[in-house]
Amino acid sequence: MDKDEVVTIHPRMLPLQLPLHPIAQAALSCFAVSGYHGTSIRKIAQTAGLSVPGIYHHFGSKHEILVEICNVAMHELIDASQRAVDHAGPDPLDRYDALVECLVQFHADFAAVAFVSFTEIRALNGDARDHHIAQRRREQDLVRRVVDEGIAAGVFTTRDPGDVARAVVSICLGISRWYRQDGPLSLDQVCAIHVRIARATAGCIQAPEELPTDRRCVSV
Repeated sequence: MDKDEVVTIHPRMLPLQLPLHPIAQAALSCFAVSGYHGTSIRKIAQTAGLSVPGIYHHFGSKHEILVEICNVAMHELIDASQRAVDHAGPDPLDRYDALVECLVQFHADFAAVAFVSFTEIRALNGDARDHHIAQRRREQDLVRRVVDEGIAAGVFTTRDPGDVARAVVSICLGISRWYRQDGPLSLDQVCAIHVRIARATAGCIQAPEELPTDRRCVSV
């Protein structure tokens, strides 16, 4: 199978846009370029087309804006991931593929929010940081459970399901750093490549050549 062939693509569960407050959206664009600590409230206000008091009317601090971005990101990813797995049906390989595709789509389509919500964990304080880390662990645990299902069904041979889950999440996270919509690979192709990588990482016994190649990414 070459890079122009596409494995089975499951229905998209992610929204086309994340439900971020307009101020959070403006802040996100600033954080992605200058980082959290390199962005001032004044810069966020300028980007949002508001005054500084206008920002504080909606958010009590810059930290609250970052928390909003991180919370929305993880809520949407976890919700879409679970629905992708559920919609895929009982077959563990289908469930695994659907989950990997969802992770790829999130980190490709929402690269800025994926990048900021990961790299700026260090800027989160106290309970907000603990909550965000717990949400990330929840997503990784979902991957681990689906890998365990594949092991139980005899389709995965890995002896290290926890490490597989960690590796798959990390590989998909990296997409936010290099994928471009105008780049040489379509999103479907990126999904196909990463499903093959994820299957190999889990020790999948089904060869890639056996995968159907006539379906494309659709929304539900």
